[in-house]
Amino acid sequence: MEHLKPLIKENTDRFINELMDLLRIPSVSADSKYKPDVLRAAEFIRDKFKAAGADSCEVIPTAGHPVVYAEKIIDPSKPTILVYGHYDVQPPDPMDLWHSPPFEPVIKDEKIYARGACDDKGQVYMHIKAFELMMSTNSLPCNVKFMIEGEEEVGSENLGPFVIANKERLKSDVILISDTSIIANDVPSITTGLRGLAYLEVEVTGADHDLHSGTYGGGVANPINVLCKMIAALKDDNNHITIPGFYNDVEVISEEERKAMARAPFSMDAYKKHLGIDEVEGEAGYSTLERTTIRPTLDVNGIWGGYIGEGSKTVLPSKAFAKISMRLVPHQTVDNTVEQFIAYFKSLAPPSVKVEVRPHHGGAPVVTPTDSLAYRAASMAMEKTFGVTPIPARAGGSIPIVALFEKELGLKSLMMGFGLNTDLIHSPNEHYGIFNFLKGIETIPYFYEHFTAISAEK
Repeated sequence: MEHLKPLIKENTDRFINELMDLLRIPSVSADSKYKPDVLRAAEFIRDKFKAAGADSCEVIPTAGHPVVYAEKIIDPSKPTILVYGHYDVQPPDPMDLWHSPPFEPVIKDEKIYARGACDDKGQVYMHIKAFELMMSTNSLPCNVKFMIEGEEEVGSENLGPFVIANKERLKSDVILISDTSIIANDVPSITTGLRGLAYLEVEVTGADHDLHSGTYGGGVANPINVLCKMIAALKDDNNHITIPGFYNDVEVISEEERKAMARAPFSMDAYKKHLGIDEVEGEAGYSTLERTTIRPTLDVNGIWGGYIGEGSKTVLPSKAFAKISMRLVPHQTVDNTVEQFIAYFKSLAPPSVKVEVRPHHGGAPVVTPTDSLAYRAASMAMEKTFGVTPIPARAGGSIPIVALFEKELGLKSLMMGFGLNTDLIHSPNEHYGIFNFLKGIETIPYFYEHFTAISAEK
């Protein structure tokens, strides 16, 4: 695949400009007003697969946003790689914190700034361009199928039915995902574990209408005050989650593995400087790296209620709300965790309020093997293009469909991403390094080549 390097250099400007065109499409899956834009992004992806040389390119409807499917079968006797990604993006809010408009991509300091630049449009587009180069040089060594969905950021609710209905069509030897990160541009890594996710919305109700805070203050419950006390009770002074039974199924990581994790390069000073904080915080007894990868969490993602407009309005609100997420580790399940949360959270409420908990999307935690053919191929590919052997690393985020693929397709996923933890995904000023984008295009064909060769040795 060495012959592709000059072609990448020759086409760099075109590749970047095409990606920026995709980034201009506000494909926010969580907000219905963007539904036409989500479809437009799907059609953009389909058209690029067609132009790259795929035989089958479709935008397939689901009960929600569509799935883009494309494939190139060169020889049924050869291995088949199924590439998964998503073209939907997180909402851009809060807008006032962006240095440039989220859907008007700009390049600054060799990085592309836009919503979705890294998560996941930039990483999906690496695969399209790598495929295009292999097709244009007649060097595609195996069969490839692409499944790019539009609902990952809202829990992939309709991908499960799609996968179940298309098992024969999706039959392959490995699933390749680029929706994760590397440790650093000079320290490549392959993601070997992901935390799961349980996401809920809570509602606390006091009186059946807003009240004058002078007339009623001190005499009835203020739902915001109550909600804050309930949330505060979910953790103790050691940042240990207080939900009964929450840690019963948590995977116990051996001291040997913890020592191995500690060998990964990590600068606390650089970490704090990047985040603009004076000190870190987290569960007592664990390092920052462990807290963000192998330990479960509970966080408030949003909280609101009462009057938040300009000026003042002296009311006791009728209702208060919060969105709460829990990252799960191996052996914890979404259903059990949600049940535990609901029972405990309601027990914290005083009789002066009513509480409702509405579960949203979730996903199971996963751990992938480091002795598989796919991992060996990925390690060889990254060693070729980065010049050093990649480190196996667990990640703190969640990709709910990885567990779904294993259950329904019987396939492990290989998570070979090229982003950085500093790319501000899900935050204002999300960006993706041009180095990372191009390095992905360079590395992916080597994975195809090595996976095909190793599979033939079996």
